[in-house]
Amino acid sequence: MATLRAAVGGVAHAMTHAWLITGPPGSGRSNAARAFAAALQCRQAGCGKCKDCRTALSGTHPDVTLVRTEQLVIGVDEVRQLVRRAAMAPTLGRRQVLIVEDADRVTERGADALLKAIEEPALRTVWLLCAPTADDVVVTIRSRCRLLALVTPPDEAVARLLVRRDGVDPEQARFVARIAQGHIGRARGLARDPAAMERRRSVLTLPGRLTGLAEALAAADGLVKAAQAQAEAATAELDARERAALDQTLTTTGRGPKARHAAAAVKDLTEQQGLRSKRLWRDQLDAALTELTGYYRDVLVCQTGAAVALLNQDQAAAITAAAAHGSPEATVQRLDAVLDCREKLARNVPPLLAFEALFVALL
Repeated sequence: MATLRAAVGGVAHAMTHAWLITGPPGSGRSNAARAFAAALQCRQAGCGKCKDCRTALSGTHPDVTLVRTEQLVIGVDEVRQLVRRAAMAPTLGRRQVLIVEDADRVTERGADALLKAIEEPALRTVWLLCAPTADDVVVTIRSRCRLLALVTPPDEAVARLLVRRDGVDPEQARFVARIAQGHIGRARGLARDPAAMERRRSVLTLPGRLTGLAEALAAADGLVKAAQAQAEAATAELDARERAALDQTLTTTGRGPKARHAAAAVKDLTEQQGLRSKRLWRDQLDAALTELTGYYRDVLVCQTGAAVALLNQDQAAAITAAAAHGSPEATVQRLDAVLDCREKLARNVPPLLAFEALFVALL
C-alpha cells in the first residue's frame, strides 16, 4: 500500500488519473479501491474518521461512484453513464472518483467508451479499475493505467481479522482461513454459515464417489442443479422486492411509464434478474472447482512427500487413501481437468456438459 500512500501524500509522479488494481479473489481489490478513494477525498490523506472518509467508505459520498455488477457483464450503456459522470466537476470533494469493481466484465463496446474517457480525463477525475489480473483487462486500457498488484493475505492475518471483527473462535478462525486459502469473504462465510461448510464437505467427498460412468454423470447433474438451486434461493427475495417495486410504479397514476411500455419494463427486469442469478450460479460452480483444486493439491502433497501442510486437514484420511491408489502423474492430469472445466465455463460451455466431462476425467 506504500504506492497508494505516496499518491495520496502528494509525492512527485506518484499520482495518476487511472489505476488498475489487480489481485486474486480475497486479496481485497475493492476494499483497497474504496480506501484509496476515501483518502483522496480526505483533507488529512485518509484519517478514516472524518465525514469524507466515512461517506466514501460507506458508498454515500457524492463524488465517489462505485460500480459493482451482479450480472455477467458491464454493458456499454452503464459505461457511458460513468463517462458522463467522470466529466463532471466534484460537487463537495477534492476529486471525482469512479471505482469499477469488475473491470474484467466490461464488454468490448463498453471498453471502447471507457478508453476514450481514460485517454482524455477531466482535470480532477480519477478512475480506479479492479480485476483479477492485468490480462483480464483489454490492453489498450491497462496500458493507460498505473498497475497496483495485490497479493493474497496470509492465513494468520485472515484468522486474526475474523477473531477481532466477527468474534469467531480462534481455532475455528484458523481452520476456515486455511481452507479458504486466504479469501477473507469465503472464510467469513464458512465460519458463519453451517450450510456453506456442508456444501464444501459435499464437494470434497465427490472424488471418492466417482466409481463409474453412471456415478460420474449423476454427480455432475447433482452438483450443477444444486448450485442453480442455491443461486435461485439467494436471489428470490431480492427478485420479489424488485418486481413488487416495478408493479407499484406501473400502477401508480401519473408516475409510471405508459401502458405500452409496461411489458418492456417487465421483460427488461426479468432479463436482468436472470443474468444476476446466472452469475451467482457460475460463482457457486467456480467455488466447487476451487474446492476440488485444493483436494487434488493435497493428494499431490501426500504422493510427493512435500513438506507442506494439507489445506483440508479434516479430510486427511480420504486424501491419504486417494494418494495411495494413484500416481502423481494421474493427479496432475486431474488438476488439469479441473482447470479445463473452469476454462470451459469461461467460454460459456453449458455447465452440465463441462462438469460431465470433468467428472469422467476424474474417474
